[in-house]
Amino acid sequence: MRAVIPTIAVALFLAGPAATPPAFAKPAKTAAPKSDKALDTRIEHRIHRDAVLKKYKIDVAVDRGVATLSGSVPTEADRTKATHLATVPGVTRVDNQIVVDANAARKTTGTAGKVEQKTKEGAEKTKDTAGKVVDKTKEGVSKTGEAITDGWITTRVKSKFLDESVLKGSDIHVETNDHVVTLTGTVPSTAARARAVEQTKEVEGVHRVVDKMAIGAKKH
Repeated sequence: MRAVIPTIAVALFLAGPAATPPAFAKPAKTAAPKSDKALDTRIEHRIHRDAVLKKYKIDVAVDRGVATLSGSVPTEADRTKATHLATVPGVTRVDNQIVVDANAARKTTGTAGKVEQKTKEGAEKTKDTAGKVVDKTKEGVSKTGEAITDGWITTRVKSKFLDESVLKGSDIHVETNDHVVTLTGTVPSTAARARAVEQTKEVEGVHRVVDKMAIGAKKH
């Protein structure tokens, strides 16, 4: 008597071994946004173009929209100004790790330590000050070793105004002539007017402040 092979067993034999399910593919790593490099370059360019901050060593690093600033500057006003310059469209947050150091101006300067940029700035400074040794001696030198010129004073005054909340909405024009600073334009209140004059007097090299500011809304 012949044995009868069950139909199910025959089907399994003919089908062969069960197919092994494919292994799950590993998820691809998320690449950093391509815009980070562009943001880094833009922020460095803004700092290089600033008359005050370009003199100090400030490094910029952007990672997934977060801009990290490091280095040193001589005043808190300069530190705050760096944050303003780094706040550009595309940056989600600014992590300001810059250290306030009165001796910052004596250290290596220039964002990312670009030798070419520093050399160019040094050549321009030498050209501008050539043959003016007597004038520089007369004008004096700041605590950071910079010549206190009328242009230097104007820049410092404007920088101090940036951090004053009471001066928001102001439209103040600063002009310096022989260390005498003239303030014109408009401020929103009497308190703002007094603060602007006070801040100007605190700048090194200012001999006198001429207040020609008016109280009123900013003109557009």
